[in-house]
Amino acid sequence: MPWPKTLARWQLFERLGFDSAWDCDHFLQPSRPDGPYFEAWTLLAALAAGTRRIRLGVLVSCNTFRHPALLAKEAVTVDHVSNGRLELGLGAGWYRPEHEVFGLGFPEPKELVGRFGEAVEIVDSLLRNELTSFEGRYYRLREAPSRPAPVQKPRPPLTLAAHGPRMLRIVARYADAWNSFGTLEELRSRNALLDEACAEVGRDPGEISRGVYHWVARSDSDPWTSAAAFQEIVGRYREAGFDQFILDHPRDNQLAVLEQVAAEVVPALRG
Repeated sequence: MPWPKTLARWQLFERLGFDSAWDCDHFLQPSRPDGPYFEAWTLLAALAAGTRRIRLGVLVSCNTFRHPALLAKEAVTVDHVSNGRLELGLGAGWYRPEHEVFGLGFPEPKELVGRFGEAVEIVDSLLRNELTSFEGRYYRLREAPSRPAPVQKPRPPLTLAAHGPRMLRIVARYADAWNSFGTLEELRSRNALLDEACAEVGRDPGEISRGVYHWVARSDSDPWTSAAAFQEIVGRYREAGFDQFILDHPRDNQLAVLEQVAAEVVPALRG
């Protein structure tokens, strides 16, 4: 959407009382590769300045696009602009076509996961500590300073996107929230794998919020066709063990359903 419409839509989400709003991080949008697309973090900073209450984030930052120290600096900046409303999302990267078009390296899965694990550790440290040193296979920092500290303490909440066992072990160690998408069978299986990964590292699995992204373009159901459709989709994911629901925003002709859901359905679900 153009910038004025994007800002107006996010301000509408805020007025209606939704908990959070998210943009996403692509050079080419997988659902609509021919469409126009803004850069995620500069857009998020502008939206942070144009809102007051709603929490906001990138679902999720692609680790192959930025050095983790740059991501940490962007996160601190948006946390200050928003006065402590940032949810920091991070994923390994997955959409090969945009890497090929723009000449970005796209390593094999083993390296993608390895880079992601190191990046999460670095970001976590930079947001918690004034100085960070790190010696990894892919990244190295030598007493790298992080000033100013973020507004939120000990750091902004970390949402990690993950599907496979190795990625979920990283989630178990570092995440405040986990996000995934897929079929109900896939999501139930991953949920169980995350519980196992938490047991391996000695962490209470209840400490990690379980979030699902409902990708309308890849689904046979649209939550904004009616309030009942919204309830059915959210109920489906709740039964699979999820407690946070992020959905593609409605089309212009579906805003009446959005308002009905905010007024009637969401309060009942929270209750």
